[in-house]
Amino acid sequence: MKELIRTNDPVLLSYLVHRLGEVGIEPFQMDMHMSLMEGSLGILPKRIMVVDEDYEDARKILDEVKRGEDG
Repeated sequence: MKELIRTNDPVLLSYLVHRLGEVGIEPFQMDMHMSLMEGSLGILPKRIMVVDEDYEDARKILDEVKRGEDG
């Protein structure tokens, strides 16, 4: 697995997971429940991981999402 993104932006994470799912890429979300450990401050970034074979396609989707484009 490769890390696609690490961020604190919940909107970006949610939309990225949605877009990846639309093209059949199954993302693995890590650190989503770390807020329990940090006291719900939101300071620890969450990570989206994808399998190695999907990384390049997922990277393209991430770039589109960051530019604000819809597939």
